[in-house]
Amino acid sequence: MNNQKRLDISEAKFIKEVAVGSVNPNIILSDDARQSQVTLLNRCLNDYPKGIIIGKDIAIGRYLMGEHELVMQKTIYHVGFARKPAWLDEKGAD
Repeated sequence: MNNQKRLDISEAKFIKEVAVGSVNPNIILSDDARQSQVTLLNRCLNDYPKGIIIGKDIAIGRYLMGEHELVMQKTIYHVGFARKPAWLDEKGAD
């Protein structure tokens, strides 16, 4: 069994917002851009110090483009850490 203590929400001193997706129809995210957003979220949840998701906001945009309907979604995850991870200050980590 894992001997590491899980972070409790009351111990979260630093919160990082990680956005996945976009609701701006003028800026369609490429697959690589979306994958980099998911990679950052996974790093927040798996690298040291491990964070926990303490909340999420979901925004949905519905747009009509001629006869077509475009539905876009953006989810912002609020990831709590006991302290700010040093790797967040690295270039390209944000």
